[in-house]
Amino acid sequence: MQDLFKGARYLFRGFSLIHQKGIRRFAYIPMAINSLLFSFAIWLGISKFDQWINNMMPGWIPEWLLGWLMWIIWPLFAALLILIVFFTFSIIANFLAAPFNGVLAEAVETKLAGQPPSSMPWQKMVKDTPSLLWNEVRKIGYFLLWMMPLFILSWVPVVNIVTPILWILFSSWMLALDYHDYPMGNHDLKFPQQRAILKQKRPLAIGFGLATLGATLIPFINFLVIPAAVAGATALYLEQLRDN
Repeated sequence: MQDLFKGARYLFRGFSLIHQKGIRRFAYIPMAINSLLFSFAIWLGISKFDQWINNMMPGWIPEWLLGWLMWIIWPLFAALLILIVFFTFSIIANFLAAPFNGVLAEAVETKLAGQPPSSMPWQKMVKDTPSLLWNEVRKIGYFLLWMMPLFILSWVPVVNIVTPILWILFSSWMLALDYHDYPMGNHDLKFPQQRAILKQKRPLAIGFGLATLGATLIPFINFLVIPAAVAGATALYLEQLRDN
């Protein structure tokens, strides 16, 4: 539990880091990308929410029983739907912002190391863009590999009642993997190596991911999540994971 809270605190530290001199200018582009995508996600969720909820309800339940079960099942399905929509848009936003997130992680590391921040390394960013995007594709593949069994379980009667909890844990783990990729990638660590390091400190990673997931679901705060999570993950890596 102590490590869970310690991991969560690094996200809040990220929110303070992105406003510091020498870092904030690197956070503007990921912030703009995230704002546009999450604005669209919020609009889509509001306009289609009732339709999706009705489609997820099993058709074999009688009308008299459905009204009673709605009080129990509806919040669970609603939580599952919100997680799927917002986590999907987080993946898209991180894919588009990947080249800028790597530069942001480098700026945060430079700041925490006590060195003066350098100017925007555009040449390095352009050079590293193909490998960064390929890493994003690998993360998406890993996400889909584990998402399919969870998605199937979400439609199994009785079992689907506990699937929102599994989705929360899985989403938290994926967010930890996603945002730690940028500081670790700057140190030439590949995705399998990143998973191995985070598994050694899984409670820290899950705590960080839970806090990130919670912030992602808060309106307006979620516009700042990507740069804050990159900054917080960089600080967590430097202080808790690098020696591993």
